[in-house]
Amino acid sequence: MPLAKRKPQTIDEYLATAKPDQRRTLAKLRKTIRAIAPKAEECISYGIPAFRLNGSPLVFFGAWANHCSFYPCSSKTLKNFRSDLKAFQITKGTIRFSPDNPLPLALVKKLVKARIEENRT
Repeated sequence: MPLAKRKPQTIDEYLATAKPDQRRTLAKLRKTIRAIAPKAEECISYGIPAFRLNGSPLVFFGAWANHCSFYPCSSKTLKNFRSDLKAFQITKGTIRFSPDNPLPLALVKKLVKARIEENRT
């Protein structure tokens, strides 16, 4: 019987398993999050990359079979930026995008800054 595939323990390990185009897109996303929230802790949570700030979830992201996702961990943030997200499929807590149509990094910065502010309160 084959051994179970080891689950990634770090964001680097997670990204190594993603498709090359997704890996590049998510690496840029990660770098942007790190720049905006340098004190945030990187981790794997629920099997996907996440950032925690002050012990609370800040944002998550992931690669899936046919898309990438960004999870701002806040329906309030998604609601506040709904007009900026018209080009993307959004649900209650998820923004879906593709490497061909990534989230603009300026928008990611706004979303992360909004989450940092929510995290403070």
